Amino acid sequence: MHKEPGSAGKSSLSTLAIGAIGVVFGDIGTSPLYALQTTFSGSHPLPVVAANVLGVLSVMFWTIMLLVSLKYVVIIMRADNHGEGGSLALLALVIELTKPYPKTKWVLTALGLFAGALFYGDGMITPAISVLSAVEGLDLVSHEFKTYILPITLIVLTGLFFIQKRGTSVVGMAFGPIMVFWFLCLAAFGVSSIAENPQVLWALNPVYAYRFLSADPWVAFLALGGVVLAITGGEALYADMGHFGKYPIRLAWFYFVLPALVLNYFGQGALLLHNPQAIENPFYLLAPAWALVPLVLLATAATVIASQAVISGAFSIASQSVQMGYLPRMEVRQTSDKAQGQIYVPFTNWSLYLAVVFLVFTFQSSSNLAAAYGIAVTGTMTITTILIAFVMVLYWRWSWALVVPLISMLFVIDVTYFAANAMKFAQGGWFPVGIAVVSFTVLTTWKRGRQLLFERIANLEVPLQAVIDGMDSVPRVVGTAVFLTPVSSGAPTALLHNIKHNHVLHERNVFMSVIVEDKPYVTKGNRLLIDDLGKNYFRIRVFYGFMEKPDLPAALDLCTSLGVTFDMMDTSFFISRALIVSSPAPGMMKWRERLFVSLSKNAMNAADFFNIPTNRVIEMGTRVEI
Repeated sequence: MHKEPGSAGKSSLSTLAIGAIGVVFGDIGTSPLYALQTTFSGSHPLPVVAANVLGVLSVMFWTIMLLVSLKYVVIIMRADNHGEGGSLALLALVIELTKPYPKTKWVLTALGLFAGALFYGDGMITPAISVLSAVEGLDLVSHEFKTYILPITLIVLTGLFFIQKRGTSVVGMAFGPIMVFWFLCLAAFGVSSIAENPQVLWALNPVYAYRFLSADPWVAFLALGGVVLAITGGEALYADMGHFGKYPIRLAWFYFVLPALVLNYFGQGALLLHNPQAIENPFYLLAPAWALVPLVLLATAATVIASQAVISGAFSIASQSVQMGYLPRMEVRQTSDKAQGQIYVPFTNWSLYLAVVFLVFTFQSSSNLAAAYGIAVTGTMTITTILIAFVMVLYWRWSWALVVPLISMLFVIDVTYFAANAMKFAQGGWFPVGIAVVSFTVLTTWKRGRQLLFERIANLEVPLQAVIDGMDSVPRVVGTAVFLTPVSSGAPTALLHNIKHNHVLHERNVFMSVIVEDKPYVTKGNRLLIDDLGKNYFRIRVFYGFMEKPDLPAALDLCTSLGVTFDMMDTSFFISRALIVSSPAPGMMKWRERLFVSLSKNAMNAADFFNIPTNRVIEMGTRVEI
């Protein structure tokens, strides 16, 4: 976690702020490409008249101020889980706070998981709509380019997903300067247009928002489905907090990104007041003709960066879900030996890629995709508001007199935007909802299946102490046996199978359990807990945070400082592989049971996941009914 201003110098703070501009603000920073255009010419078009232009701009400005500046930057970024943010980090914090209230904890856990599932759907739409909207600028250069928009979009996206396995550290060095230049261009084009039509600044007055919303509430309600596109990426400010720290993100937002976005939106509004026909593409028409081609190239680079941030976020959520027990073990590659958060998850990468290609071919334009976009964003934001309310009351101990009106205001705004986007369900909103439902089903099925599996194994276990006391006559061979086992008091089945089939015990026997804490990282000093059970039996518990990758050989090396030494060439790891079959009275519905069995069969090998040398592993199968 990065240091905050109290311990970091101004140069360090500014460096982190520039880095945050390159990574955190890519999604929200590319929204000017399509947000205002979609609001006026989307599935529920608005007449481009002065009252509507000023009203929409006013609603957009105050939405950004309330939902991004106040809600996320000022309030929610206070809710860090040991420096980390994001839906699952917030969920882990809320789970810890609500342990005394089991029913409340269950409901909030379900909501938090669904927020993570919605983010996964958002991660599919963001690359498609962002890159498409940038490349569509070629149509303004020449209509002959129109037939090349989809192929170029697919080439850019394919290249983006193919380079993920190489890591983003090299590309990331260029992110900051490119995005700084991008926001400077946004501001410059906006200022130039505002100077020609300064009356657009009247939209800063919330009275114009009120007039727009009250003049024709139904039309205004439908327009909110486009306005919300101006705040897509707001969740990323919180999700990426662990990489840069809250103060650099706040600094970059209030002093650079926010002014640039507002100036560009108001610049587009000023252009529409002067020329309503510019609604064809108000973003690109802000620029002078000579700058159009360079701007298309810059916009494409900016949208690739925005997509990269979302893809990295999806990798992070997948990894956290595995560690927290909501997904089966899968391959997670560390792409940097310096930055722990830089990972690559092959399954997530290619599933995202296939979904993005499907979206590009199905919707074929950014305006069509916009209908699918908002529902995932507003759903996640609504759930975040609910979760943060519990943090305010149970963790920060804020007074009810402050929490109730504040949360009520934010919740009403969130729900209103969600309802407006739900109206676009048939036009494309079905896609992120469908992805979220599938993802949520997988997450909860795996968690429930593991719970049933561990309960069944616990019922079959023999008390460990009874095994230790009754094994004095069994011959011992030289070496150490490490048995991977859940946290329980029973003897691992691999130990019993070893005795049954080989009729021997190792000279030293270790029962090792991996425990994932409800926090992102665990210090080395708190990594291990060793219990000497006597007769050369040991129980070792290894603790990891939900953002860490388990490495059991490295954990065994740490045992030396606690007086227990391991020689890897003299150590064998025994792993139990469960053969899961259906019981006469299954613990969950048949289709969920079959899904769990399928997920279990495709889970990554435990030895590879825990970084155990394959030549030191012995697997023993056991049949378990659930």
